[in-house]
Amino acid sequence: MAAEDRNLELLAPALMARVSQIQLRTHRLVNDVLAGAYRSTFRGSGVEFEEVRMYQPGDDVRTIDWNRTAKSGEPFVKTYVEERELSIVFLVDTSRSMDFGSRQWTKREAAAAFCALLAFVAQRNQDRVGLSLFGASPGLHLPARKGAGAVARVVREVIAARPTAGPAGFHELLELQERTLRRRSLVFLLSDFDCFDEAASQALARLARRHDVIAARISDPLERDLPSAGRIWLRELESERLVELDSRSSAVRQAWREDFERRSAQLADLLARAGVDLLELGSGENLSKSLAEPLVRFFAARRRRRGGR
Repeated sequence: MAAEDRNLELLAPALMARVSQIQLRTHRLVNDVLAGAYRSTFRGSGVEFEEVRMYQPGDDVRTIDWNRTAKSGEPFVKTYVEERELSIVFLVDTSRSMDFGSRQWTKREAAAAFCALLAFVAQRNQDRVGLSLFGASPGLHLPARKGAGAVARVVREVIAARPTAGPAGFHELLELQERTLRRRSLVFLLSDFDCFDEAASQALARLARRHDVIAARISDPLERDLPSAGRIWLRELESERLVELDSRSSAVRQAWREDFERRSAQLADLLARAGVDLLELGSGENLSKSLAEPLVRFFAARRRRRGGR
């Protein structure tokens, strides 16, 4: 047995215990509120091609098949049916910055918890769940599958993946997804987006033209608010650079907060230009407040924006 396989085997019991903990803590949200929000937001929202037939009075002229019409001299239209199943694909950042956590959960563990929440709801709706991990370059890829086994493996692989050195390679990952993700899918890009730039935004925009893409940013409470704890040393996970800060200074704490807000505004602008919605998540101790409740609010806002209740 390979070393990585043994590591997964050893990790699985502890991991599944954490997954069970997630289910218990968010039982009401998963089984009632979240499940209902998920279905009303996404189920039946996609369409797939069914057939070409003769035009009939009352048909939407936008569905006319102009190639068939030109060849036959008679008007033909394309018909579509609602997709019965949904494919959810999680694109999860496994770079070193995602292994930071000042509370009970690291950002990567919060990403795994988020995947678990949505994957369990998808499983109840007989939808498919897939996964692609990425660091500096694309990593493990699991095609979208149904069933409890697929759900369990997605969560397990997010936790078990080794952290990768270097900044997250968004551009390469998104271009690969654009080439290989054939069936229209609901795509969640989970990351702290530390290295997201203009090139990545353009690649994301191309992916979003065909798929429903949501950027889920995971941040740690310490990244927003620096506590007053005296002189502290911080190590940047990506560069290994040490930084000394005097957290007793209100000016230092204010600059820390302003830097976070500046980076947040830059990310929001890049995502807006890509035409992609932003979902803000946290890695705090309370999973309901950090993950599930923001997701339910996000679903509700989406339905309102699209004319639903």
